[in-house]
Amino acid sequence: MDRALWFIGRVLEKIGRFTYKSIFKLFLLLLNIVAQLITVVVQLVRRLKLPHFRFKTITLTLFILLFIAGNLFYWFILKDLPHPSDLATRKPSLSTKIYDRNGQLLFTFYRDQNRTLIPLSDIPEHFKLATLAIEDADFYRHNGFSYRGIARSLSQIVLNQDLQGGSTITQQLVKNALLTPERTVIRKLKELVLAIEVEFLFDKDQILTMYFNQVSYGGTAYGAEAAAESYFGKSIKDVTLAEAALLAGLPAAPTAYSPFGSDPYLAIHRQHQVLNRLVETQSIAPLEAELAKQQKVYLAPQTQNISAPHFVMYVKQALVEEFGEAAVEQGGLSVTTSLDLNLQQQAQAVVASEVDSLSPYHVTNGAALVTKPSTGEILAMVGSRDYFDTARDGQVNVVTRPRQPGSAIKPVNYAVALQNGYTAASVIEDSPVTYNIPGQPAYSPINYDGKFHGQVSLHQALANSYNVPAVKVLASYGVEKMIAMGQALGITTWNEPGRFGLSLTLGGGEVKMTDLAVVYGTLANQGKKVNLNPILKVTDAEGKTLKQFDCGFGCNSDPVLPDSVAFILTSILSDANARIPAFGANSLLNTPGHQVAVKTGTTNDKRDNWTIGFTDDFLVASWVGNNDNSPMAAVASGITGATPIWHELMTQALKDQPASQFTPPPSVVTASICPLTGTLGCSGCPNYTEFFVPGSQPQNHCSEEVIRDQILTGASSIRIE
Repeated sequence: MDRALWFIGRVLEKIGRFTYKSIFKLFLLLLNIVAQLITVVVQLVRRLKLPHFRFKTITLTLFILLFIAGNLFYWFILKDLPHPSDLATRKPSLSTKIYDRNGQLLFTFYRDQNRTLIPLSDIPEHFKLATLAIEDADFYRHNGFSYRGIARSLSQIVLNQDLQGGSTITQQLVKNALLTPERTVIRKLKELVLAIEVEFLFDKDQILTMYFNQVSYGGTAYGAEAAAESYFGKSIKDVTLAEAALLAGLPAAPTAYSPFGSDPYLAIHRQHQVLNRLVETQSIAPLEAELAKQQKVYLAPQTQNISAPHFVMYVKQALVEEFGEAAVEQGGLSVTTSLDLNLQQQAQAVVASEVDSLSPYHVTNGAALVTKPSTGEILAMVGSRDYFDTARDGQVNVVTRPRQPGSAIKPVNYAVALQNGYTAASVIEDSPVTYNIPGQPAYSPINYDGKFHGQVSLHQALANSYNVPAVKVLASYGVEKMIAMGQALGITTWNEPGRFGLSLTLGGGEVKMTDLAVVYGTLANQGKKVNLNPILKVTDAEGKTLKQFDCGFGCNSDPVLPDSVAFILTSILSDANARIPAFGANSLLNTPGHQVAVKTGTTNDKRDNWTIGFTDDFLVASWVGNNDNSPMAAVASGITGATPIWHELMTQALKDQPASQFTPPPSVVTASICPLTGTLGCSGCPNYTEFFVPGSQPQNHCSEEVIRDQILTGASSIRIE
């Protein structure tokens, strides 16, 4: 009742300010709704051809149901509904604080609401049109809600059990300013009622003005003027069409679409969506849209006091996906992350120093990631040489961008091989080969050093990263099995199997550094996959725990690889002697005092250079290259590029740790193997010890005669360490 009295009072208060046209329009709207309800009831009764007494019963039942529905509607929707006048007195938002694992503050989101009020007359027409085109093209024609939008939202609820979509600008205004961020039907109904009230009490230009001055554009920028100043260093009055389109696309998902977010290219994609909508609504010509798409948008330098910016944005995106944009921006969350700020600062300095030293070789960027394999905790994340270097797309987080991994992907191939008849001692011919696949060019793989090495064991082929044996192994069982293994181990980017051929084992399929960390972490965990986890604890403004990371039950590990296979691969990658032919005896892949499994990767066109390695306790991945995908002039794996970054960070991580060795699981056995034949050794050959899955070890011995023949004929060019 109080809501009805308030509404009547507001109507009487406003009646003198409304024109007769406005009052008549409201009367017609209400009359139309009542008329449609009466028409539906009458048609229903006529179709049923009910007797008079049954008509009275049904009518009474309908009135009772309407009475009950009205009461429910009041108690659940209207009773505690905010007044539209509250739009002028918004509660201040609470800041969300992001901390490292030791309680050091990394960044505060929305400590202040940076807002500068601006009248609608000062907002350029192309910015208004861009906003209306992407958010609410029928804004000036509806009464606060869109029938099509509601229908679309209902279909999402019914078909996909997903509450989303359908909001007009008026609904967005009341949702952001007056309601909670919960995603429920009750909240949507409240939003609808408030939108109708706001449309009745304010004219369209007033609503649009409030929207432009209150909506969040990301970061601390509330309102269009603050957004233009934050992103472009200029007033909203001076933004170009390209800049206006970028800004207009932000409110739908400020974190995801931010040009300073974890994936700045999404901002460009969203900008193009806005420009396309402007063309569809005939607000601009197609040529204007194309010119705007080609225009370079220059972003203002970001000078916020932020530590580990790529990691902070990565965490924010994860929080938004779990708790919603409003909760992160205004909910006063306290977030303890897994990051070690001291290690992070060391990693940033190491990446910047190595990239600077490689500038003569056309290397402009680098990235690094440090994790704890057993828990998936991220200890350091450096997404680029300099986050604030906008001229070189420093905001792009290479750690989460798909790049070609080169030979760093080979362990996935050999993980399949060891489960399909191969052993670490299997002999493979490293010799020229050409594959003629119908519909594809002939493929002739070559090794990184341009040479062929004759008969080599699988152990040596992987340790020295020989390409030809890897391709031959993959060809023996098929690309599909390697794709399936990669997906099981944690690769999320191999979703179009038809794109890949035998070059997949040499890095022909893009992967994310975060995915590679999960793959190698699975080897470190003896076959158990543990996804990366950047967040340890989240509490709300009242101190209530919303999320708690607990690794007491194995960190939700998923056994995806036999521990025997994982260990055999680890033993090969940690065999410093076996990789001497390719990398030398004193390469930076060696970490004195610790047994470390490590692998490098360089694409044939020198666009990507990787090093990734692990102990039981730490995993380090590093990369150098260029964001524009242009090739580097020269990089020598094990000497320059990603390896010095990896070596320095692994050394830092292990400096206070006791000497470490990988412990064989009970599921492997050893045997003395002849490297020339792959059989059990004899007295005439330089035997070495190899690990096997029980039952897969050779059963026959070589003979001195066979060894003598091999040496005399020169059939084997195997290198013996």
